Amino acid sequence: MSLLQIAEPNQSTKPHTHRYALGIDLGTTRSLVAVVRSGKPQVIGDKVSECQSGATADSIDCQKLLPSVVYFGKDDQGNNQTLVGSYAEAMAEKLPQFTIRSVKRFMGRAKTDIKFNHPYELVGENNVMPSIATPQGDKNPVEISSILLKHLYDRAKKALPDNSIVGAVITVPAYFDEAQRQATKDAANLIGLHVIRLLNEPTAAAVAYGLDKNSEQVYHLVYDLGGGTFDVSVLKLNHSVFEVLATGGNSALGGDDIDRLIANYLLKSANFDPKSIDNQQKQALNVIARQAKEKLTTQDSMVVSFQINQQTYQVTLNNAIVAEVIKPVSDRTIVICDQVLRDAKLTKADLHEVVLVGGSTRMPIVQNLVANYFGKKPLCRINPDEVVALGASKYADQLIGETDDQILLLDVTPLSLGLETMGGLVEVIIPRNTPIPVKRKQVFTTYQDYQNAMIVHVVQGERDTVKDNRSLGQFKLTDIPAMKAGIARIEVTFAIDANGQLTVTAQELTTGKHSEITVKPSYGLSATEQEKLLQAGFDNAMLDREKRSLIEQEVEADRELLAIDSALAEFGQLLTKEQSTQLQNAMQALKHAIDSHDKARLTDAVHALKLHSDEFASIIMNQAVNQSMAGTNTKDWI
Repeated sequence: MSLLQIAEPNQSTKPHTHRYALGIDLGTTRSLVAVVRSGKPQVIGDKVSECQSGATADSIDCQKLLPSVVYFGKDDQGNNQTLVGSYAEAMAEKLPQFTIRSVKRFMGRAKTDIKFNHPYELVGENNVMPSIATPQGDKNPVEISSILLKHLYDRAKKALPDNSIVGAVITVPAYFDEAQRQATKDAANLIGLHVIRLLNEPTAAAVAYGLDKNSEQVYHLVYDLGGGTFDVSVLKLNHSVFEVLATGGNSALGGDDIDRLIANYLLKSANFDPKSIDNQQKQALNVIARQAKEKLTTQDSMVVSFQINQQTYQVTLNNAIVAEVIKPVSDRTIVICDQVLRDAKLTKADLHEVVLVGGSTRMPIVQNLVANYFGKKPLCRINPDEVVALGASKYADQLIGETDDQILLLDVTPLSLGLETMGGLVEVIIPRNTPIPVKRKQVFTTYQDYQNAMIVHVVQGERDTVKDNRSLGQFKLTDIPAMKAGIARIEVTFAIDANGQLTVTAQELTTGKHSEITVKPSYGLSATEQEKLLQAGFDNAMLDREKRSLIEQEVEADRELLAIDSALAEFGQLLTKEQSTQLQNAMQALKHAIDSHDKARLTDAVHALKLHSDEFASIIMNQAVNQSMAGTNTKDWI
């Protein structure tokens, strides 16, 4: 008699063969890992014995949420001591300069980009991602993030069968740029964790809620206010297809900023200038502010006690006061929401659901703010701290083929991508809010005669000129065949994969000679720069159009001068002395007009030159016709 082996639903089709893919939310303040087991997504927590002393079995922070904190110090014997999570958090008040928190804010950024308050000593060049000085040496953000990922990875390996984990889907803010996404992947690579996909956090939340099950086309907005980042995404959902219509946010706006605003209010209420307080006292007060913020989610008022310079102060806080104190953060989130809706070409009335994500959305103040602005009660039935990891685990399970669900995710690129053309102009290849993955091609040509090389300069932003955008990288295409200007054909391809990774390729079509670059800049855009790039694009749209029109006219005029110079070198002897002088004078007048950057003067000079250049072209044409007719009989043409 044959035996039938039975596998659990949604497990591997091969009996007794278990494959798991993790969903990891690498958060600014807290991180967690989830996995789908027996068809159900669940967060993997530590055992009580692995938690900080005094934690209880139902302690959420201990069991599931890992504080995104790493401490680098020395023990009593002088040996290196690295603490992670709640253990490290306990060192924050004592040694804040060596207790690294909110490292996500440093990922993929240059030293000069980091303008928010922190107690750390940053080392390294200004234009690269900095390291943080510690007793164990300099530690960079990628290395610190890898330690947090390793802790989560180890949790999962203890909870799952040996060698059953095939990789992970790691979530990132939708507004992370190429450098920040690459830094996240590098952190996983350091610990040997295979990244199956990077997934935008708002999209992961939508997956967790099962919003893809809608049988009709609907629109949802995901409002994600975490510890250190804020994301907004508008999703169009229809029959398991997620299409991100627009996304926006700020990668340095979140609960940490709320804590600092509350801490500053407490200081000012006690008649202290926040700038007069040292880092250790600031860190202690930030912790007190965060605890007060959390208590006000379940009560309306409380008295906060704190010490400054060994003197105790008491300040009364309530939700009305806190709502006013945190207006700089809450107002900014609404401005971003409004902009994202405009980008998606939707109104608030078009939205079917508004989904809340991130620990900061636990605050009644934030929930009321969102409800009042959108005119509907937001969706928050799933723990906002866990929803992103749960959604990532569901998507990871699908990607490794362990579920019958089929979810198609169409994310978008947050900023336009293009390359530099003559005159310092930007030719946009992939506009912002284009669904990814995507591949776009465009053919360019040479500017000068016999040009044998070309620099491909990749830029990101919304302005028309290179100097107003952000450079991502450049490479050179060489060995272009010697040809007249405008004859060579160089095909440039921009390709963005599902992780948001950009690859740019240039190929000369007649020879097949090609070169390419995978854009991995050493730093990314700061939140301030991201906002400036977008806002500047909106504010200067008309001015940019006028500037672009002038530059294009100047470039075209310069090309005309180069063409005439080339023709003079070959056919100048066909002109009389008077014709040659008139042509040269008109060319000189055009050069001066180009230098003046005066559009009216440039237009007049172009028209004046055209009279003489057309005459020159006619003379050249007549000579060519005469040469072709020489030695033939008119009867040959009858």
